[in-house]
Amino acid sequence: MRKGFDNPIQYRAPEGVRVPARFQIGGVAITPATVLAPMAGVTDTVFRRFIRNLGGCGLMMTEFTSADGLARMREAKARRYLTFYGNERPISAQLFGSDAETLSDAAKVVQDLGFDLVDLNLGCPSKRVVKCNGGSGLLRDLPQIKVIFEAVRTAVTIPFTVKFRAGWNEKELVFLQLAKLAEESGLNAVAMHARTREQGYSGQANWDWIADLKQTVKIPVIGNGDIRTPEDAAAMVAYTGCDAVMIGRSAASNPWIFRQIEQYTATGRYDLPTDQDRYDMIRLYFSMLIENDTQGAEGKMKQFASWFTHGVPGGGILRKAVYEAKRRESILEAVDHFFDSLLSGKIPAVHEAGVASPNNDLLSNPAAMSG
Repeated sequence: MRKGFDNPIQYRAPEGVRVPARFQIGGVAITPATVLAPMAGVTDTVFRRFIRNLGGCGLMMTEFTSADGLARMREAKARRYLTFYGNERPISAQLFGSDAETLSDAAKVVQDLGFDLVDLNLGCPSKRVVKCNGGSGLLRDLPQIKVIFEAVRTAVTIPFTVKFRAGWNEKELVFLQLAKLAEESGLNAVAMHARTREQGYSGQANWDWIADLKQTVKIPVIGNGDIRTPEDAAAMVAYTGCDAVMIGRSAASNPWIFRQIEQYTATGRYDLPTDQDRYDMIRLYFSMLIENDTQGAEGKMKQFASWFTHGVPGGGILRKAVYEAKRRESILEAVDHFFDSLLSGKIPAVHEAGVASPNNDLLSNPAAMSG
């Protein structure tokens, strides 16, 4: 995957166009119409609760989960693997796989665990997943997708959605046919990352495809791709007519983005984080990882340090200290020491806190990740 966004096209929303305050997926009301994208190695219960605590996100999604592995798990193990708490609701569990019966069994497990929705991943470009005909690997097998749609829809009563890419490459675009299949099979909404499998996370997300999709089906359409600011989110709604927006990579580097979108919808402006806000945010997330005894907490802390410190004066100093730390406690100490210096003026601040008006860039380009 490439680091950052390649985004030569700058979309603009007409004055007054905003992300909708709510939308509906089956019997589940999503307020506001924003969705945290499923991201492998990112959207576990700690990160989801962290985002919920910051405010503004309408729907949470889990990391994508192997249907084959889930269907063979005992109930106790499945509960540990797909742990979620009441304050994460509404929440959707995302599954990947290629066998209709296995996916149906896994969807039943998801329903029994109390999830509000279940989602099928047809977008992951990972070679490991595609090799097993999962994720975007299924985009070349529409007949099998139809079988899966019908089997899972029959197996569960909770809303059933699908997230997909536009096609394998630009010569093999299948998103319109796929969306029609979803609607005909009784799915309750579709979400599209407006890139092909071949693109991965590079190049420009083609919002024209989302607009075409919205004109093709009557069920809700969720747009995904190249949303980095509240202005981008409003522009996607204006340009495509989509019912909601889904945000992945930007949520890792700017966890405030959902709250900012909500503020922008209400007032046309939004708050920028102060250095103190960044300190509080980083320490909160790291403390949550430790308190929850998260598996691989040290690795996650180092991973997120590179995202969370975008826009922080002298952030490279903190990243280096975090990467070199051997224990989770040492990482927290490095964070405390860095921000003590920054907030006391020993590291010169290069920006002021304030309120953003339209078209201000909040952060530098975030790192790419799967989702």
